Amino acid sequence: MEAKVIPISQWQPGLYSIVEESDEKLLLFGASVRAGFPSPAADYSADPIDLNRYIADNPTATFLARVEGDSMIGAHIEPDDLAVIDRSVKATSGNIVLAFVEGEFTIKRLVIKKDGAYLQPENPNYKTIKIDRPDGGHIWGVVVGVIKKFK
Repeated sequence: MEAKVIPISQWQPGLYSIVEESDEKLLLFGASVRAGFPSPAADYSADPIDLNRYIADNPTATFLARVEGDSMIGAHIEPDDLAVIDRSVKATSGNIVLAFVEGEFTIKRLVIKKDGAYLQPENPNYKTIKIDRPDGGHIWGVVVGVIKKFK
Protein backbone atom coordinates (compact mmCIF):
# COMPACT_ATOMS: atom_id res chain seq x y z
CA MET A 1 0.00 0.00 0.00
CA GLU A 2 1.35 3.40 -0.95
CA ALA A 3 1.17 6.30 1.52
CA LYS A 4 -1.30 8.95 0.44
CA VAL A 5 0.13 12.38 1.15
CA ILE A 6 -0.29 15.50 -0.96
CA PRO A 7 2.47 18.13 -1.23
CA ILE A 8 1.25 21.45 0.25
CA SER A 9 3.34 23.45 -2.21
CA GLN A 10 6.41 23.23 -4.36
CA TRP A 11 8.19 26.05 -2.47
CA GLN A 12 8.61 24.01 0.68
CA PRO A 13 9.43 20.37 -0.03
CA GLY A 14 8.85 18.02 2.87
CA LEU A 15 5.48 19.48 3.98
CA TYR A 16 2.39 17.39 3.25
CA SER A 17 -1.31 17.74 3.95
CA ILE A 18 -3.41 14.96 5.44
CA VAL A 19 -5.82 13.23 3.07
CA GLU A 20 -9.17 13.54 4.82
CA GLU A 21 -10.85 10.45 3.39
CA SER A 22 -9.25 7.31 2.11
CA ASP A 23 -10.77 4.11 0.79
CA GLU A 24 -7.65 2.20 1.80
CA LYS A 25 -7.61 1.17 5.43
CA LEU A 26 -5.23 -1.00 7.41
CA LEU A 27 -6.53 -3.60 9.82
CA LEU A 28 -6.25 -2.87 13.53
CA PHE A 29 -5.54 -5.94 15.63
CA GLY A 30 -8.47 -6.42 17.99
CA ALA A 31 -6.39 -6.50 21.17
CA SER A 32 -3.55 -4.49 22.63
CA VAL A 33 -0.16 -6.13 22.36
CA ARG A 34 2.36 -6.15 25.17
CA ALA A 35 5.89 -4.99 24.70
CA GLY A 36 6.97 -7.00 27.76
CA PHE A 37 6.03 -10.58 28.57
CA PRO A 38 3.67 -12.14 26.02
CA SER A 39 0.03 -12.63 26.91
CA PRO A 40 -1.67 -16.02 26.47
CA ALA A 41 -2.82 -16.74 22.91
CA ALA A 42 -6.48 -16.17 22.10
CA ASP A 43 -8.68 -15.54 19.08
CA TYR A 44 -8.61 -11.86 18.20
CA SER A 45 -10.41 -10.02 15.45
CA ALA A 46 -9.12 -7.27 13.22
CA ASP A 47 -11.09 -4.11 12.44
CA PRO A 48 -10.21 -1.50 9.80
CA ILE A 49 -8.58 1.74 10.95
CA ASP A 50 -8.21 4.93 8.98
CA LEU A 51 -4.73 6.21 9.88
CA ASN A 52 -5.64 9.73 8.76
CA ARG A 53 -8.39 9.92 11.38
CA TYR A 54 -6.14 8.28 13.98
CA ILE A 55 -3.31 10.80 13.67
CA ALA A 56 -5.36 13.95 13.03
CA ASP A 57 -8.02 15.31 15.38
CA ASN A 58 -8.48 18.23 13.00
CA PRO A 59 -7.50 17.11 9.45
CA THR A 60 -8.02 20.53 7.88
CA ALA A 61 -5.44 22.06 10.26
CA THR A 62 -3.03 19.09 10.31
CA PHE A 63 -0.11 18.38 8.02
CA LEU A 64 3.01 16.23 7.90
CA ALA A 65 6.62 17.39 7.71
CA ARG A 66 9.55 15.15 6.85
CA VAL A 67 12.25 15.49 9.52
CA GLU A 68 15.86 16.26 8.63
CA GLY A 69 18.66 16.37 11.15
CA ASP A 70 19.11 14.93 14.63
CA SER A 71 18.43 17.84 17.00
CA MET A 72 15.33 16.09 18.44
CA ILE A 73 16.60 12.51 18.84
CA GLY A 74 16.14 12.74 22.61
CA ALA A 75 12.39 13.10 21.95
CA HIS A 76 12.52 10.12 19.55
CA ILE A 77 12.10 12.36 16.48
CA GLU A 78 14.67 11.16 13.96
CA PRO A 79 15.70 11.86 10.35
CA ASP A 80 13.10 10.70 7.77
CA ASP A 81 10.30 10.52 10.38
CA LEU A 82 7.08 12.32 9.48
CA ALA A 83 6.13 14.84 12.16
CA VAL A 84 2.35 15.29 12.54
CA ILE A 85 1.72 19.00 13.06
CA ASP A 86 -1.62 20.47 14.12
CA ARG A 87 -1.99 24.22 13.54
CA SER A 88 -5.22 24.37 15.58
CA VAL A 89 -3.47 23.43 18.85
CA LYS A 90 -2.30 26.41 20.91
CA ALA A 91 1.39 26.06 21.70
CA THR A 92 2.26 26.08 25.39
CA SER A 93 5.53 25.70 27.24
CA GLY A 94 6.75 22.12 27.00
CA ASN A 95 5.14 21.38 23.61
CA ILE A 96 7.25 20.30 20.68
CA VAL A 97 6.57 22.81 17.90
CA LEU A 98 7.32 23.57 14.28
CA ALA A 99 8.75 27.09 14.24
CA PHE A 100 9.95 29.40 11.47
CA VAL A 101 13.13 31.14 12.63
CA GLU A 102 15.61 33.15 10.57
CA GLY A 103 14.17 31.94 7.27
CA GLU A 104 14.08 28.24 8.15
CA PHE A 105 11.68 25.72 9.66
CA THR A 106 12.81 23.88 12.78
CA ILE A 107 11.24 21.43 15.22
CA LYS A 108 12.13 22.09 18.84
CA ARG A 109 10.61 22.03 22.33
CA LEU A 110 9.04 25.37 23.28
CA VAL A 111 10.08 26.63 26.72
CA ILE A 112 8.59 29.90 27.91
CA LYS A 113 10.38 31.84 30.64
CA LYS A 114 10.06 35.38 32.01
CA ASP A 115 12.84 36.68 29.77
CA GLY A 116 11.52 35.18 26.52
CA ALA A 117 10.64 32.04 24.63
CA TYR A 118 13.20 29.36 23.91
CA LEU A 119 13.32 26.66 21.26
CA GLN A 120 15.18 23.85 22.96
CA PRO A 121 16.72 20.91 21.08
CA GLU A 122 16.62 17.38 22.50
CA ASN A 123 20.24 16.72 21.61
CA PRO A 124 23.13 18.20 23.66
CA ASN A 125 25.11 18.84 20.45
CA TYR A 126 22.77 21.72 19.55
CA LYS A 127 22.22 25.13 21.13
CA THR A 128 18.92 26.50 22.42
CA ILE A 129 17.45 29.31 20.33
CA LYS A 130 16.20 32.32 22.29
CA ILE A 131 13.27 34.23 20.84
CA ASP A 132 13.15 37.58 22.63
CA ARG A 133 11.59 39.75 19.90
CA PRO A 134 8.13 39.46 18.33
CA ASP A 135 9.71 39.21 14.87
CA GLY A 136 12.33 36.69 16.04
CA GLY A 137 10.28 33.60 15.16
CA HIS A 138 6.84 32.24 14.44
CA ILE A 139 5.20 29.04 15.74
CA TRP A 140 3.51 27.23 12.82
CA GLY A 141 1.98 24.44 14.84
CA VAL A 142 2.32 21.84 17.56
CA VAL A 143 3.82 18.42 16.86
CA VAL A 144 1.12 15.98 17.98
CA GLY A 145 2.71 12.78 16.73
CA VAL A 146 5.47 11.13 14.73
CA ILE A 147 5.22 8.49 12.04
CA LYS A 148 8.19 6.15 11.83
CA LYS A 149 9.00 3.62 9.18
CA PHE A 150 11.54 0.90 9.84
CA LYS A 151 13.35 0.05 6.65
